[in-house]
Amino acid sequence: MIKRLGKYAFQAAIIAALGIFALAPMSAAHAQSRIKDIADFEGVRDNMLVGYGLVVGLNGTGDDLKDSEFTRQSMVAMLERLGINVRDQITNIKSDNIAAVMVTSTLPPFSRQGSKIDVSISAIGTSESLQGGTLLVTPLVGADGEVYAVAQGPVAVGGFSAQGNAQTVVKGVPTAARIANGAIIEREIDFNLNAMKSMSVVLRNPDFTTARRISNAINAYLGEVAARPSDPGTVRLTVPDRYNKNVVAMLTDIEQLRVEPDQIAKVVIDESTGTIVMGENVRINRVAIAQGNLTIRVTETPQVSQPSPFSQGGTTTTVPRTNVQVDEGADKKLGILDTGVTLQELVSGLNSLGVGPRDMITILQAIKASGALQAEIEVM
Repeated sequence: MIKRLGKYAFQAAIIAALGIFALAPMSAAHAQSRIKDIADFEGVRDNMLVGYGLVVGLNGTGDDLKDSEFTRQSMVAMLERLGINVRDQITNIKSDNIAAVMVTSTLPPFSRQGSKIDVSISAIGTSESLQGGTLLVTPLVGADGEVYAVAQGPVAVGGFSAQGNAQTVVKGVPTAARIANGAIIEREIDFNLNAMKSMSVVLRNPDFTTARRISNAINAYLGEVAARPSDPGTVRLTVPDRYNKNVVAMLTDIEQLRVEPDQIAKVVIDESTGTIVMGENVRINRVAIAQGNLTIRVTETPQVSQPSPFSQGGTTTTVPRTNVQVDEGADKKLGILDTGVTLQELVSGLNSLGVGPRDMITILQAIKASGALQAEIEVM
């Protein structure tokens, strides 16, 4: 009994030790992400829909039929489909309660016939507001020209406009609107996920290292070599036999696996707003930086000179007073950044020079031109 107890105690100690070592990588892997958050599966995608329609019931804020001929023709065609012949009076039709609009929507993957989706509506004519209007039956077509949904219903506008003789107030965009659950799906996209024998895992940010890590994680979970990276953005996955006709179960398990995405050293610069975003892998070689701006400030403070009271020959005149100040940036010192500094050290070193974001953009571009910045610069 003592020997067996010692054996179990020894096994328990081994399991506990392995548990400690197994928990150590999990605690350090704070940067790991689920596969479903960094990649997409083949066939699981949205489809864009678009349509042209008419919004009626506007309170005098619709299209001007004189300037929007397509709205007039659309209204005549709509009335003729309803059995009303107004073709002979097309030039005499006057209405400012109708507007031509473009209707857009997104068809989610595996949407079934009869389910509803949201639609967005945007005016394309001279309409001032779509508030209070109702969208008439509008077919929504896909890239193949087939009708996949039909939209209709009262529109909801988030903005408004009010105008007077001397002032106009506009909040939001009154010529854009939405209809929640405003379209009914009429056609399904034929795609049988469970019947697939192989599929692709598409990375949202292509990278060789990340693709290999995803394939290794999938193979380790499945216990066989089923995933192979074919390029930086694609991992080809062969469905194992035990998941035959049950691909959904396999993808449910795979998308929960965690990997650590890798990224290249990149500096993203937005010139218009002065925004700088640097990745954690950005490194520089040893370099010295000096930055200084020449500022010339001219201040005009004219003074008025006038004669003493009751003087006979004096006149009032303006005497110019000009003050010119030149700042050559003499207080700006030469800063040295060492080789292989971290992102925090790089930012601290640049901030120590006392420069703003726009000057920092110029400095980063100059460091890149000198060959000291080991990162890619992308200007938006």
